[in-house]
Amino acid sequence: MLARLLLLFTVVPLVELALLLWIGSLTGLRFTLLLVLLTGIIGAGLARHQGLRCWLRVQQQLSAGQLPADPLVDGLMILVAGALLVTPGVLTDLFGFGLLLPPFRRILKRWLSRRFADRIVVSSTQRGWPPANDHNRHDEIIDSRVIDVPPEEEEEDS
Repeated sequence: MLARLLLLFTVVPLVELALLLWIGSLTGLRFTLLLVLLTGIIGAGLARHQGLRCWLRVQQQLSAGQLPADPLVDGLMILVAGALLVTPGVLTDLFGFGLLLPPFRRILKRWLSRRFADRIVVSSTQRGWPPANDHNRHDEIIDSRVIDVPPEEEEEDS
């Protein structure tokens, strides 16, 4: 893990710097600076647009009583894309723009879910309900707590 973080925070910025210097030597300083600025502005706009669309999907699924897991993962990827696109660099911009493309996100989500599925172990120590050996058993204790709020306090909270 430490090696990956070292790679991420040292090698990637060095490669980005080398690419920007190389592009600058081929096209000139003005073009390189314009490229960095335009990708940041365009990327931030696209990320904002897609983020709002994603937020609407989350709201639609919540109002339909569904768990919006897929749109939430898309939203996280769009957020990362926006951060990458405002970071100066060619590789980060390419990956950021890739994250804004739904087909690329689908491929990445499948890869991530396979990767995480191998690492997640689900186990339970509780018995199923009702207990498998005694379907007529009614002496299970369930702790609960009821809070009765007077109507005047409910109106003040909202």
